[in-house]
Formats: sequence, C-alpha cells, structure tokens
Amino acid sequence: MTWTDLLQTKFLDNDLGAWLRALVTFVVVLTILPLVTGFISARRRRLKPHGPPRVFLAIDLATLLIERTSRLFIWGVALWLGSRHLTFPPRVERWLTVALVLLFWMQAALWALAAVRYAIDVRRRSGTGPATLLQGSMEVILFAAGIIVWTVAALLALDNLGVQIRPLLAGLGIGGIALALAVQTVLSDLLASLSIALDKPFGLGDYLALADCEGTVEHIGVKSTRLRSIDGEQIVLSNSDILKSRLRNYGRMRERRALFRLGVDYGTEVAQLAAIPRAVREIIEATPDTRFERCHLLTFGDGALQFEVVYYLTRPDYNLYVDAQQRINLRILERFRAMQVSFAAALPTTVQLTGEPPAPADAGGQQPLL
Repeated sequence: MTWTDLLQTKFLDNDLGAWLRALVTFVVVLTILPLVTGFISARRRRLKPHGPPRVFLAIDLATLLIERTSRLFIWGVALWLGSRHLTFPPRVERWLTVALVLLFWMQAALWALAAVRYAIDVRRRSGTGPATLLQGSMEVILFAAGIIVWTVAALLALDNLGVQIRPLLAGLGIGGIALALAVQTVLSDLLASLSIALDKPFGLGDYLALADCEGTVEHIGVKSTRLRSIDGEQIVLSNSDILKSRLRNYGRMRERRALFRLGVDYGTEVAQLAAIPRAVREIIEATPDTRFERCHLLTFGDGALQFEVVYYLTRPDYNLYVDAQQRINLRILERFRAMQVSFAAALPTTVQLTGEPPAPADAGGQQPLL
C-alpha cells in the first residue's frame, strides 16, 4: 500500500488525509494562540502611557481582553478550525455548532465583564475622591452588569441557534412584571444599591451618623449596608432605608470645626475682659494642627459673661480634636489664673441687696401685706 493509498483510507466518513490536516490545524492553533496571548500579556505589563490618553486606554483594554481569553475558548477555536477539514453527520454537526456558539457567547460575556471592571478601575484611578468609594460600590455595579451581560449573551446565543426569541422576550416581560410586584422590596434595595454605587454618598471606612444609629461602613452590598458601631456591634441597614434617611458622613470631613464657651464672673474688670480674646488666640495658635477663627464676648448670661470661641482642626480625626481641646483647656486655666480671671459658678447664687431679713410668712403661707 502506497502513501497515497494510505491517506485516502476512509475513517468515520473522512479519509485519513483529512484527519491528518485537521489534527495539524488543531495542534498549530492550540500552540500559537497561547503563545500570542502570553506575549501580549507580557507586553501589557511593560506598556507605559504615551500619546493621547484615549488611544492608550483603547490599546490597554484590547490587550487586556486578549489576555483574559479563556483556555476553553482557545480549545474551541482550534477545534472549530480543525473541523473545517472534516465532514460530519448532520446531527454531530448540529451539536458541534451548538457547543461552539455557546462557547463564543460565554467568552463574549467574560470580555464584557472584564471591560466593565477595567472602566471602574480607570474611573477609580482618575477620580479625586477617596479610593474606597468605587471599591465599596464595585460589587454592586458588577452584580448588575453581570445580570445584564449574561442575559443579553444568552438571548443572542439562542438567536444564533435559530430559536425565536421574540415570544421569549414577551414572556420574560410579563414574567418580569409579575416578579417585580412579588419582590418589590428586594428590587427597591437593589435599585437603591445602584443609586449608592453611582452617586457615591459614602464609601468603605466612612463614619456615618443616621437618625438613630452611627458607625463605620464595613460592607456595601446588593441589599444592605453594614456598619460597625463604636460599641462594637454590627448594624445592618437596608439600602432603601439609608437613601430615605438624612445621614452625616464624617468620613468626608476636610477639617473639624470646634466651638466652646467660657463663662467669666461678672466681677471681672473690663481691662481683663478685653485681654481674654488675645490670650485665647495665642493659646489656640500655639496648639498644633489648629486654625484660630474668633473669640468674642458674645452675651450677658444669667450667671456669667459668655465668651464664644471658634477654631478649626486642620485634620478631622476625632482623637486629634479631643487632644487639642484638652491642651487648650489646660492652657486657658493656667492663663486665667495668671490673669486673676475667675470663671463663673456653675449655678447662679442668690444675692441679697439689703441687710434686712425677709418678712416671715403667716400661718397660711402668705406674705403679710404692707
């Protein structure tokens, strides 16, 4: 038997030469594609920004998608190219087509999710706010994007396989309305989480104060947000409740404003009163990380002359604030004693203007009429 006769030998409705060409094609593709993806991945790690930013981002995204190509998809491409040299029965050809179509749209969905994650990373790197903002909302965005991407990929795959998707879309629309009515609370929390992810009112690590609770943000989920209170317990809040509440985000403070009052005795001399704002200013300006705003004799209180003092901490840390306030209080006590300025008593005392004792009450508890 000659070599030509051997190549023309039939095996599963294909001659041996066709099987050999299919095998060579499969091996070559399965060897070259991983080498190409590995080379591009190595080049991407050494890629430096140059030229217009949009061009660089487009090149970087394209190389990222090539790098994220799965091994299973490469095997499918190699199998499909190799199968072009062969002839299969209609049933086998149909199953092979179904597998390749599903594999392609699965890879397309993975590429789309990688592109979404890349866009989030670019936004996080180029943003001016804290890095924890998008970090906390990434899970929510990827969850919503995953639902949309996989749904669209599944519908397109069915359409490529010859399935009529219009009746399916109509059925999904009616079923979606019924499902939305049944799980409207869950959908409300889901939409609220998307609103938090897009609007970014807070991020991981921010200290929030709501109507009846406060704590540090530990987790931003699809349905709920978890806070760690100052006492140590975890507080779980639904996202929709958070959006309905007025919250204070202390994590976004650029600086902290401090206000306190000093009650000085009414017997203090006017010259001493005039020296108090200057003395308080010197004390605050000598305290690190502070900026003096004002100190004024503001009101005549019931039992004291009220001085109002305002200053700013250039760093919003609460421990820094209490340390600075303690240092300022001690210096004020020391300076007031040196200036012989007395603080007013906590409770006003009754002052008797004449030396005559008050008239006694009669037996019925009434004062005698004069």
